[in-house]
Amino acid sequence: MDNREVMGSWLSGPRAAMEEAGADFGYRGEQLGLPETGPNSIARPGRRLGALAVDWGLCVLIAYGLITHGNSPATSNWALLVFFAMSALTVGTLGSTPGKRLFGLRVVALETGTVSPLRALLRTFLLCLAVPALVWDRDGRGLHDRLARTVEVRI
Repeated sequence: MDNREVMGSWLSGPRAAMEEAGADFGYRGEQLGLPETGPNSIARPGRRLGALAVDWGLCVLIAYGLITHGNSPATSNWALLVFFAMSALTVGTLGSTPGKRLFGLRVVALETGTVSPLRALLRTFLLCLAVPALVWDRDGRGLHDRLARTVEVRI
């Protein structure tokens, strides 16, 4: 006999099962004191990935055209170095990279609202390692944001 209710809860995942049991998770950013929607709300994953793709593409173009002059095996290594420099400098001074600005995002520190250069350097270093960016908490912040005590929000 097929019990579709049990199958549906299994496919929905543990969060859906907990919500059905009465657990209230709230919205992303509620624990951080951020609004649910609009300016200063947590940036959604789609926008963040889009901004990252734009930034990475820009860095690959810079590395390919200005540094390696078409030597493709070395381009990705130089692109990572260009990404590190661009991200650390622009997030540490302006609060966003060109891709983040294009997608209407910025990085803020939880305590002060602005990101110091040292905090941006730590965040960028961890982002370049890739693994911390793939581990998210329930608010949608990557491990690199948690360790740097920053959050990516909408403008």
